[in-house]
Formats: sequence, structure tokens, C-alpha cells
Amino acid sequence: MIEIAGKPVRPESLSGVPDSGLEKQILAAMAADSTAFRYGTQAELLFELSLRAQTVAAARELDRSGMRFATFRRSKCNPAFWNRTNEGGFRLKPGASPSAAILDIYRNGRSYATECATAMVIVYYRALLAVFGEQKFNRVFPRIELMNWHHLDRLLREIGLMNRFSLYLPGDRRYFANPDVDPVTPELQGENVIEMGGGLYYGHDIGIRTADQIIKALNQSRIEDADDSAYLMDSAGRPDFGKLYRAFQQN
Repeated sequence: MIEIAGKPVRPESLSGVPDSGLEKQILAAMAADSTAFRYGTQAELLFELSLRAQTVAAARELDRSGMRFATFRRSKCNPAFWNRTNEGGFRLKPGASPSAAILDIYRNGRSYATECATAMVIVYYRALLAVFGEQKFNRVFPRIELMNWHHLDRLLREIGLMNRFSLYLPGDRRYFANPDVDPVTPELQGENVIEMGGGLYYGHDIGIRTADQIIKALNQSRIEDADDSAYLMDSAGRPDFGKLYRAFQQN
């Protein structure tokens, strides 16, 4: 169910939604769900649809970028835009353009290596850049530090918090847990992913796969005689789209 200004609306009554594509699919799923998706204005709803679609596009783009997987101990970044911290994260260099630094990860992916949670944060920044535009993005996010859920900007805090929802949608951050992981490969204790739609998920290094394919891959890194299979958790780290929309409007 979709509500705008306290009133239920039907998808066909809305203007400005692409006639085909991911936004329309997301809108139909929202309308069919029993939980109300509430918005103050139609513009706020369209903002969320656009940001969700751009998140999926950013995940596909990062998958093609050549950025490698690495633990924080072995992470690397382009020193022209980022300072690598002692923890293995990437801190925007003083004077560097935030938008140019994010775009460099996509354009020069082989100069970067990090783990799956940090890759999720990169995806969301790239999606926000596409929606906000460079000038507004640089004003809203003047300081960026990339390191899993640590040092998250206040506008992105929610992507690091897992909550249950009645419906999961493209652009949500999901997690495959691997409870019986082999201690030799602790980095495979789970996989952070972006829900892509159509039963597909993007995980850094594992690529764009179905849930069964990701579970099969994680199950190959379990302890001997493991009892528990990897599984997709019934929760998501969902951005606060309302908060992001207000930042978009105010800047």
C-alpha cells in the first residue's frame, strides 16, 4: 500500500514514473504489500524510486570496475584521492573532490581493494552522486571515510543497521550469514549484498548471483562436518530515504 499525504494512491494515478524499468516494478511491489509506504509528497516517493534504481545501477557498475577483494590488512586505494588509514579504511584527502574520489573507484577499480561491507557503502555513495549531481553531492558529503559500518556519515547510518521488514526491495542491503564458517577463512563468515531484483544479489567479489548460488559458494568454506548451511537473513540495512530526501531538498 502506498500513501501520500495520508491518502492511499494507486500506481497508475502517479505521474513521472518511467513506463518500464525497475522503478515501475518497485512501485508495483510497494502497492501490493500490506504494509503502508508513507510519503509526504509524490516527489518524495519518486526520489526513493530513483535512488533505489540508481543503487542497483551502481552495484552493476562496481561489479564491472575491477575493484578487488581484500581484508582491511591488505586493502589499497588511489593515493591521489584517498589516504589509507591504519585500520585499512579510505579517508578522503583534504582538498579532494568527494564526487571525483567516488568516481575514481569506478573508473580505476584496479587501484582499489577492500572487503564486502565497504563495497556496499561505495555503492550507496555512487547512487547518491547520480541522484544529487556533483555539486550538491559535494556540499552534502564533504568528508567521506570508507570502512564497513564504521565512520558512516549520519545520513547513511541506517545502512549499517539490520531490521526486519515485511517486504524487501531492490536497493536494500541484505546479508547472507555463514554460521559454520571455517576459521581459516573468517572473511567468509557472511556476504553483504545489494538486492538487485529478479532474485539476484550483488556481492563484492562474488558478483551478481542468485541466493542459491551465493549460499553454495559460502557453504564451500565451512568447517568439516558442518551442520548449518549459509542462509539469507530476514532483515535489511535500508537507507532512511526520507532523511536523504530532506538533505536533497535543503541543498
